[in-house]
Amino acid sequence: MKKVKILLTIFTLVCVFEADAKEYHVAKTGSDKNEGSSISPFLTIQAAADIAQPGDIITVHEGIYRERINPPCGGTSNTKRIIYRAAKGEKVTIKGSEEIKNWENVIGNTWKVKLDNTFFGDFNPYSDVISGDWFFDLDRVHHTGAVYLNGHWIDESGNKEKVFEPISVTQLWFAEVENESTTIWAQFEGVNPNQQNVEINVRQSVFYPEKEGVNYITVSGFKLEQAATPWASPTAEQIGLIGTHWSKEWVIENNEICYSICSGITLGKYGDAFDNKSGDSAEGYVGTIERAIKYGWSKETVGSHIVRNNNIHDCEQAGIVGSLGAIFSEISGNEVYNIHVKRLFSGMEMGGIKIHAPIDMLIKSNYIHHTWRGVWLDWMAQGTQFTRNLLHDNNAAHDMFIEVNHGPLLIDNNIFLSPNSIRNLSGGTAFVHNLFIGLDVPETNPRVTPYFKEHSTDLVDIKLIAHGDDHYYNNIFMSYNDNPSWPERMGQKKEGNFFGLEAYNHDKFPIYAEGNVYVDKAKAFEAEVNALENPNFETLFKILKKPEGVYLKIKMDKNWLTKKRRLVTSNMLGKAKIPDLPFVQADGSPYYLDEDYFGKKRNIDNPAPGPFSEIKEDILIIKVWNNK
Repeated sequence: MKKVKILLTIFTLVCVFEADAKEYHVAKTGSDKNEGSSISPFLTIQAAADIAQPGDIITVHEGIYRERINPPCGGTSNTKRIIYRAAKGEKVTIKGSEEIKNWENVIGNTWKVKLDNTFFGDFNPYSDVISGDWFFDLDRVHHTGAVYLNGHWIDESGNKEKVFEPISVTQLWFAEVENESTTIWAQFEGVNPNQQNVEINVRQSVFYPEKEGVNYITVSGFKLEQAATPWASPTAEQIGLIGTHWSKEWVIENNEICYSICSGITLGKYGDAFDNKSGDSAEGYVGTIERAIKYGWSKETVGSHIVRNNNIHDCEQAGIVGSLGAIFSEISGNEVYNIHVKRLFSGMEMGGIKIHAPIDMLIKSNYIHHTWRGVWLDWMAQGTQFTRNLLHDNNAAHDMFIEVNHGPLLIDNNIFLSPNSIRNLSGGTAFVHNLFIGLDVPETNPRVTPYFKEHSTDLVDIKLIAHGDDHYYNNIFMSYNDNPSWPERMGQKKEGNFFGLEAYNHDKFPIYAEGNVYVDKAKAFEAEVNALENPNFETLFKILKKPEGVYLKIKMDKNWLTKKRRLVTSNMLGKAKIPDLPFVQADGSPYYLDEDYFGKKRNIDNPAPGPFSEIKEDILIIKVWNNK
């Protein structure tokens, strides 16, 4: 706790609290010598950040700002925040890149540019190697640099010679850093790069405080892109294109966040002498947790962020990632896609949303698609609710992976449409009113993980996972075989024949199941109460995208209503076995799951199975996401 107290003292000295809030303006017509008013604006956002005090607003006007914002000061409460916002109706882009001209043609489509190393200052992404715990792609070197042609990145080559060959699958770049200069070779198919918009990464981040404890910040309405972010392992400081850096109660809303070499938004860990020194082991991460507790990890010092209504795409590690620092946070209304789709490097931290220690979190109404893995809740999921989310085309792995958690964790009213809906290496999870398309096979993993006092980070014990301490109530299980909506490009062979809960038909995984519907090849758990199997009903579903939103075309059967079901409540769910804690909301109030995917009231006397409150006959087209 000593370092935390020192940080708070420094924070108090730097931020001189003023009684009257001010609004500062930033514009491309401004100057950092100006006073920052609407008629005399600053030129850079950082100039406003340097003087902003709790309660102040920084309004940024239309244009492209190439800078990294390092806020030295945060707010003091929800009513005394420092707010960074794009001016209403104006397009404001903040980039970690610089535009590059003076390319010289070498041969064919291959060009080069030579830059003095002073151009990069004290950080050169083209000598910055991606590495860290659980980063396994060691067959070649990968850098945090990037080359962008007209806003979209091209691929780094591990072999210089390939950049001089004819373009095959994709355009490539390669860089060499010498003592005084950096040379970049790049392929630009059929164009002169000096006549196009060509940019390269020069900054590690776009919006990230250098110090910890910069609290109560709002970032709203920007496009944030193109940053040389490092690998965000759970045992190290996690630096994102935008990140909270071990602070509390940020609001990151209504932004477009894209083209991060590793992660888009980080709600992650502080840095220390033990960064990336776990040996890729569970024991190493337990040590990270124990040190964090001594460091002051609690609701009073970190977390409780709100990440909402953002468009997050084209990040090669994670859209949103957080180790320990995301506790008590809300992630809602975000669209997350094109995450880890280039696959130039790999590791164990890839996902649309990847959270270590999701304690009392709410992950709600997000649209997650075309990622390597949709959501990964890893270690210590406790008191968290994952509800009303839409996931599809997360084709290389799973819609959702829940790994080594004791619970209680509630997963309700979601639409899972990828081949593997859930990979479950946890216990103490309740699956209620979901639609599953795909494979759900139980697994064991002899690892121990901590659990805590209710609604806190006070460590109680570290125990072996109780696999199978799970509840499956009122879900619909369908099978994916020969589904016309399945993309041929997946090329993913399925092992086994489990589509429902029949894999649990032994003593190894004791579960509780009631009121589920099994369609087509999906089969029920043999000890289930009120199960309904519908083997002669052919699975049919398809995602339809339109300008105004996303629709689900699905075939239903009114016979699914012939079984009487119970309304699921906290009382029905009981307690998770290992932590001996009830399934309740983060504020301690009980669950009463009388609303569906849309928030519509269910028939509490006989709720319909699956995420929708109504089951209608035949083929339906249902709007499941509104484009913002």
